[in-house]
Amino acid sequence: MNSQGRGSARFTVVQVVAVLLCLMAVQYVDAATYTVGDSGGWSFNTGKWPNGKQFRAGDVLIFNYDSTLHNVVAVGRGGYSSCTTPRGAKVLTSGNDRVKLAKGQNYFICNFPGHCESGMKVAINAV
Repeated sequence: MNSQGRGSARFTVVQVVAVLLCLMAVQYVDAATYTVGDSGGWSFNTGKWPNGKQFRAGDVLIFNYDSTLHNVVAVGRGGYSSCTTPRGAKVLTSGNDRVKLAKGQNYFICNFPGHCESGMKVAINAV
């Protein structure tokens, strides 16, 4: 009888692990991909681009832009408001950057001189 009980517990653990793996797969499948600025890409005046969209943690943003003219920097609220790049911030420069959204506020700017101040920034809230 004791070995039968242990076998049942092992089977239950296997079932729980299988369910968790399925849930993780569903979460991955549910992630959406958005091109920032739609067909216009990452450019000036993209601040209103998120309006009407529902973002979730894990969704992916694609920033398409001319890498000789622009870049993408993930910043905090302060960097977004003041258009400044914090020391040690990762500056993306490929022209086709993919960024996974974290839960909460996500802020991005272009730190080429004058670009952020001219509206090349976007704030996205992911639930």
